[in-house]
Amino acid sequence: MMRCAIRALLPAVLATTVLAGCSPASGGGDTGKNGDSAPAKAAESAAPEKGGTLGGPGSACELPVTFDLAADWKPEAVEVDPGSELAELGQQGPATMVCEIDAKPAGNIGYIRVWQGKPSGAGPRTVLEAFVAADTNAGKATYTEVEAGSLTATEVGYTVSGELLDEPKNERAFAVATPDGPVVVHLGGLDSQEHEEMLPAYELAKKTVKLG
Repeated sequence: MMRCAIRALLPAVLATTVLAGCSPASGGGDTGKNGDSAPAKAAESAAPEKGGTLGGPGSACELPVTFDLAADWKPEAVEVDPGSELAELGQQGPATMVCEIDAKPAGNIGYIRVWQGKPSGAGPRTVLEAFVAADTNAGKATYTEVEAGSLTATEVGYTVSGELLDEPKNERAFAVATPDGPVVVHLGGLDSQEHEEMLPAYELAKKTVKLG
């Protein structure tokens, strides 16, 4: 199995290309109550069927945390080679992409991506603010202190604009602290409609996350 799964996410078409520099491996703004991309009530109530647990030993992505996957979402570990010309696509602010979970088998166009930072003592909000600030197309960010599983977390809802987008699209992420460094779980999508349809899978991950 190829452990490299970094994909360049083109804003309008969500085209995917595997980056060079990866190697095969075995194993697998202001605080508010809701962000600008707050889940619709319908999305919040549509609990998805569980498809397994990600993050533990032997799972597709071994992480400092574990959480439940929605059925049919397909995870793949990511290994970023710092020497690759395209390695910057796997780095956002203080965090490096370590896993991506593809929604296409479940009928949507988008990913939940897991990013990990180095241990630094920075809190989840500090890490998340730096993560969003590193996206030059991000705007209208609203941060909220939340409970993610049994962990204290910070969540952000924000919009992303771009020349190839007809209108800004919603994105969402939460961050938690772990002894191995902060973890950011991010949900994007082709557009805001796809994003909202995928929110139940993201909410399942947030509800069930715990230290690995």
